[in-house]
Amino acid sequence: MLDTLKALVCTANLELVRQGLVSLTWGNASGFDRESRLLVIKPSGVPYNRLTPEAMVVVDLDGQVREGRHAPSSDTPTHAALYRAFPGIGGIVHTHSTHATAFAQAGRELPCLGTTHADHFRGTVPVARLPSREEVQGHYEAAIGALIVARFRGLDPVAMPAVLAAGHGPFAWGADPGQAVANAVALEAVARMAALTWMLNPAAAPLPDYLTDKHYSRKHGPGAYYGQPGDHRGDRTCNS
Repeated sequence: MLDTLKALVCTANLELVRQGLVSLTWGNASGFDRESRLLVIKPSGVPYNRLTPEAMVVVDLDGQVREGRHAPSSDTPTHAALYRAFPGIGGIVHTHSTHATAFAQAGRELPCLGTTHADHFRGTVPVARLPSREEVQGHYEAAIGALIVARFRGLDPVAMPAVLAAGHGPFAWGADPGQAVANAVALEAVARMAALTWMLNPAAAPLPDYLTDKHYSRKHGPGAYYGQPGDHRGDRTCNS
């Protein structure tokens, strides 16, 4: 069942290690098949060096395991909430990468301080609030997903493919698991740049809109011109 997606999800999880975004068994990547309404996700607590496509777990959006010998990631309800709410996405990554997690723990949004950020994220990366005591005592991971969805009211999850869950860590997504990993890599990079920028100049301000819009539109959307003719990798149209 979903053998191709299992392979993609396994590769995405291993890429998190290669990119230095995860330690121990922290973090997970998933992929979603919209035709079957099933998601494939990393098994809970299994070391990355033991991951294979066959170890991935197939789950429905209600959290019922459809295939797999392991229990799915404890973050599965969060992933399911995002797949339900954001119809353009087909892959999600959750990490505890150092700099992006530092912003999440500080409860601080990540503004666009430079064109590197603007090339990838359209504006400030938002923070989803801390869950309440009642939300933690209830369906905690589902509540995290609901808080992210609530934070994105009025925002475009395609143009802003990432969020910082306060006190917790970053989530990133994309049209497929590989793109979700790329967005997680970019998020960690711009978070590190922002932290270093503020060390050098605590008064550094976000770029003006005209500059951020220019850099974003060079790579994304119908007017994109970055890259080679016929190369649409820079056009993030998440029709899945």
